[in-house]
Amino acid sequence: MENDDVKFKNEFKKRLYNWALRMIKFVDKLPKDSTCNVIGKQLLRSGTSILANYIEANSASSKKDFINFFTYSLKSSNESKVWLTLLRDTDKGNKEEIKWLLDELIEISKIIASSILTLKGKK
Repeated sequence: MENDDVKFKNEFKKRLYNWALRMIKFVDKLPKDSTCNVIGKQLLRSGTSILANYIEANSASSKKDFINFFTYSLKSSNESKVWLTLLRDTDKGNKEEIKWLLDELIEISKIIASSILTLKGKK
């Protein structure tokens, strides 16, 4: 039986993976104009980087390395929020989907940020 910490980590990894999948599907449905092409590519890079760095952190060779990967993940999350907000504010893409992606990303960011503070002993 999994303890609560392991269960939370597994659930969070699934949640992050599902967010990335939904974000990829969202980008694929964006209008095919120059704005969406540029912002869509940026969002794909930053959005998938959140997941990739989180996964990479789990095989880090030191605590410092682990914290660094979490920090990269948080930075990519913040960047993704910018791209999603720009799409929202320029009326590009499905409004409901952007809202869900942003709301979920804000929660994901809070979890990652809280983890970083805990790891640094500041919480």
